Amino acid sequence: MATDTGDPLPRFPAGFLWGVSTSAHQIEGAAELRGPSVWDVFTAEPGRVKDGSTATVACDHYHRYPEDVALLADLGVNAYRFSVSWPRVASPGGLDFYDRLVDELCAAGVRPVPTLFHWDLPAGLDWLERDTAARFADHVTAVAGRLGDRVTKWITLNEPAEHTLLGHALGAHAPGRRLLFDALPVAHHQLLAHGLAVRALRAAGARDIGIANSHGPTWPASADPDDVAAAGFYDTLLNRLFAEPVLLGAYPDGLGELMPGDVAADLRVIAEPLDWYGVNYYAPTRVGAPLGTRSEFGGLTIPAELPFSVREIEGRALTDFGWPVVPEGLTELLCDFRDRYGDRLPPIVITENGCSYEGLDDQERIAYLDAHLRALHAALEAGVDVRGYFVWSLLDNFEWAEGYARRFGLVHVDHDTLERTPKASYRWFRDVLRAQG
Repeated sequence: MATDTGDPLPRFPAGFLWGVSTSAHQIEGAAELRGPSVWDVFTAEPGRVKDGSTATVACDHYHRYPEDVALLADLGVNAYRFSVSWPRVASPGGLDFYDRLVDELCAAGVRPVPTLFHWDLPAGLDWLERDTAARFADHVTAVAGRLGDRVTKWITLNEPAEHTLLGHALGAHAPGRRLLFDALPVAHHQLLAHGLAVRALRAAGARDIGIANSHGPTWPASADPDDVAAAGFYDTLLNRLFAEPVLLGAYPDGLGELMPGDVAADLRVIAEPLDWYGVNYYAPTRVGAPLGTRSEFGGLTIPAELPFSVREIEGRALTDFGWPVVPEGLTELLCDFRDRYGDRLPPIVITENGCSYEGLDDQERIAYLDAHLRALHAALEAGVDVRGYFVWSLLDNFEWAEGYARRFGLVHVDHDTLERTPKASYRWFRDVLRAQG
C-alpha cells in the first residue's frame, strides 16, 4: 500500500532513468575471492571503523546477487548503478562475477550502469603516484572489453572529492592519510584517470559515459566578508575543483599551479567530452571563517588549521547520520550549475540521493525521497536538463568508517543472517515507479 505523502508526484519526462545505486566494497563480500584493497588495509587497523567491522562479508551480494536482482525487478527500476571492484577484476576469474551479474540484470530488464572506481583502490597502488591513472585506464579497458557488448552506460569515478578529502587530506577514510593541502595531487591524478578512462571507453566503442561527482550548495554562515570568503574557498575546493577541469578544461582560481606534471596537457585529457554529468546530492554545507578550534559536520571533523569552519544549518530536521534535510538545495544546486556552466554542461543524472534512517517502517526516508523528487522536478521545470535519478541505496550496507551503524537501504539487511526485508520506502518507491509508468 502506498504511503500518503500528500499530492501525487509530478510526472517526469518519458525515457527518464529510474534506478538505485550500490558499490562493490560495501555489499559484495567474498573478500577471499579478490585481492586486497586500501579499505581492507584500513579496516584492519584498530579504531579506524567505529564499530570495528569490516566488509569481508558485507551483504554477501557476490553469492546472493540473483536475489538482489529479483528485488530490483520487483521494485521496477529500469537501471542499476553498481561498481566494479578493481581488486576483483585484477584477480583470476574476477570479471566472471560481473559477467554473471550483467547477464542477470539484462534478463530482468534492468539496465546495468557500472561505476569503474568507487574508492576500493587495490592495495599497493597510490593516487599520489601518476602511474595509478595509467593503471586505471588498463583496468577500464579490461572491463569494457568483457562487458561492453551488454553495458551501454558507464561511470568512470565516484566522488573523487570525498576520496581526496576524507581519505588523503583528513585521514577519516582509507588510506587514512592526513595530508591536508598536500593531498591535491590525489585530486589531479583521479581526474587524469577519469579522462584516460573516457578515452579507453571510447576506444572500446562506448557512447554513453559520465562521472559521478558529489556536489552541494555552499552557504556562507553570515554576510560577514570573512565568512563569505571562507564559503567561496570551500565551494572552490569541494565543487569547482572537481567540476571545472572536467567541464571547462581548467582549474579554478590558480589551483592548476599547485598540481603536478604537465597540467595543461593533462587538462586536455581530463576534459574529454562527456555524454552526461552525474551529481551525487545529500545536503548543502554552511561555511564560515575559521573558529580557532575544530568544527564538526555529520561526523566529519574539520581541523582548526584549515581556512574555513563548517557550521550547523539551523532549523532543519536531521537524518540519523546528522545530515540536514534540505531538498530545495538540490534545485538550487542544479540551477546554479546550469547558470555557471551554460552549454558546457551536458545533461545531468542524479547518481546518488538518499538518507540514513533506522527501522522497517521508515517514514522519514519516504518523506525525504518524496521531497527531493519534487525538488528535482522543480529544477526540470526551471529548464535544467535532468535525465535520471538513482536512490542511494538498494541495501543496508557497510557504510565505510561508520561500519554497519548507518542504514541507507530501501531493503533492510540483517547483518547476522543476511536476510533481506523490503522496507516501507521500498514499497513506496515501487508505487512511485508504477505511477510514473
